[in-house]
Amino acid sequence: MCYYLSNKIQIMSAIYVVRHGQDFDNANKILNGRRDEALTPIGREQAKATGVKLQKKEIEFIYTSPALRAQQTAQIIAEIIGVEKIITEADLIERDFGILTGKPLADIPKFSKNIFVGDKINFFLDGEGVEEYDDLLVRANRVLHKIISQHPDNNVLIVTHGGTGKMIETAWHGWTWEYGLTTPYFDNADVLELMK
Repeated sequence: MCYYLSNKIQIMSAIYVVRHGQDFDNANKILNGRRDEALTPIGREQAKATGVKLQKKEIEFIYTSPALRAQQTAQIIAEIIGVEKIITEADLIERDFGILTGKPLADIPKFSKNIFVGDKINFFLDGEGVEEYDDLLVRANRVLHKIISQHPDNNVLIVTHGGTGKMIETAWHGWTWEYGLTTPYFDNADVLELMK
């Protein structure tokens, strides 16, 4: 079966996008962004459960964010599904949270005045040093095209973050970033299956 990206790149495969398991910032309701926290024991169990779900998907390549929580998630899944090589891709890093990095979730209104109401959470759109969703969507498009062009006939797993994963899904479908943020929440260790 053939699938098409919005710019007509033809592919013969599926892409699975997984958000990393719970890390210590997630557990403590801290905005981690590009902080490098490890998975919690719950996060490790989430990654294992996701690996089991993906066992029959015939995944041949795994790409991951350089962040520790994504690397750990990718490694756990790789061991379960039998993929030896994990490729680190810088563009899969989480959105830069700028001044909100390391702040409690409850502090968002103190640093951001422009809030977008999503499915289960509210997304901050501004703040000093915060990466804009327009820019994140450009990055998501870039990494998605790179992976597809290198593996047109393979099933690929991408392990990334909440914001980046949502924008990869958005790029795949050709949505606006605003619409992408209204779609179902991308929780820890969730799987997005990008197929038509």
